[in-house]
Amino acid sequence: MVDSWVNAAERIGSDLHLELTGPGGRRAALIRALREAVRSGRLAPGTRLPPYRSLAADLGVARNTVADAYAELVAEGWLTARQGSGTRVAERAEPLRSAARVPVKAPPRARGPRHDLTQGTPDASAFPRTAWLASYRRALQQAPNEVFGPGDPAGRLELREALTEYLARARGVRTAPDRIVICSGFAHALRLLFGGGVLRGPLAVEAYGLGFHREILAAAGARTVPLPLDEHGARVDRLGRERAVLLTPAHQFPTGGPLHPARRAAVIDWARTRGGLVLEDDYDGEFRYDRKPVGAVQGLDPEHVIHIGSVSKSLSPAVRLGWMVLPARFVGAVLDAKGEREAWASVLDQLSLADFIGSGAYDRHVRRMRQRYRGRRDRLVAALAEHAPHVVATGVAAGLHAVLRLPPGTEASAVKAAAWQGVALDGLAAFRHPETDMPVDDGLVVGYATPSEHAYGPALEALCGALPPP
Repeated sequence: MVDSWVNAAERIGSDLHLELTGPGGRRAALIRALREAVRSGRLAPGTRLPPYRSLAADLGVARNTVADAYAELVAEGWLTARQGSGTRVAERAEPLRSAARVPVKAPPRARGPRHDLTQGTPDASAFPRTAWLASYRRALQQAPNEVFGPGDPAGRLELREALTEYLARARGVRTAPDRIVICSGFAHALRLLFGGGVLRGPLAVEAYGLGFHREILAAAGARTVPLPLDEHGARVDRLGRERAVLLTPAHQFPTGGPLHPARRAAVIDWARTRGGLVLEDDYDGEFRYDRKPVGAVQGLDPEHVIHIGSVSKSLSPAVRLGWMVLPARFVGAVLDAKGEREAWASVLDQLSLADFIGSGAYDRHVRRMRQRYRGRRDRLVAALAEHAPHVVATGVAAGLHAVLRLPPGTEASAVKAAAWQGVALDGLAAFRHPETDMPVDDGLVVGYATPSEHAYGPALEALCGALPPP
């Protein structure tokens, strides 16, 4: 029979689990258990053991039994005992390695790219740690006790109120706190809307976009129909019997450029006439450089647009917070899909973001990063003009990335050349809908926000070295 005990942490400051098994008395079983714990590495060298009186009480054995076991293991070199320091595992007592086991060398780790110019992430080194910490502390100090219970699936009211004010002021969104549902980002929003049965396909999407989003929709059983793109954005005149359309109207991803005003009005007319819905992915609407601000399409008709945003580009993807601004008729269904309790977005992070927005720190951070990213954009354009004037950067009036237009038939070789130079980036073809009938354009999607300041110069140099000749 196996006896198992755990000593009381309040008496000795740490827990020690031992199983006294096998033949012989308790003393022999205890010696075996301690020796095996050291041999296997479960008790590392230098680990302090419980006082023998405490361990004896926990194991239900005599004090002398534990004292004798400690003394024998000290004599064998497994343990050391010093006055005032207690009994510890000897520093030389290393786990026993089987002679029969042939050591297996770990495979060499693949060396990652030296320069990260992938799209989709901001400069991680620029996260506003001090200001965020101040907001977190204020939120924690002021949080009522009920904050530490099950969360409201709609999200904290404090954050929904802060977003109502911010989105109205900065993005032209018309809403109220009870029309906002907090989520963990755009992908989570898609999973709730389509995987949760709130919406069904078919769904029109832009001919170029994130394949990851198309995969989420396909997994939910929603068929996607590609809309061609031109210099004015998505060809919304090609919309037909689809139930909804997913757009990036402030800055088409990844080709760049806003949706033309006439097409913004046209897609709202389509939604009203057909009873359809517009899903607005406002992924980087705060970052604009050479153009006037472009407001959210949601402001044209809040009852026919679901506006979705997050802080993954403005702050960090590590802050898993986003939001859906919903027409009134969808709020209940989305909350049902989300469940009775908040299972995705940390309540404390929600309160911190509410304070971060309300204190003005969010606006200050966005303005600061807007200037930094504009400088990055300008350095990219200048480097191309100097080293590869035949390569044109498009979509650079806003956002965190640019598309470098390449001569026909050179994209695949340019991506390989970039990898050879240690540059991580994507070819334009990676974002192309497999069913689109648009002509193929060669290009590279370059994220100029991702590297830190000190790493950006070498990244540009390596990029220019990978571009095809004229």
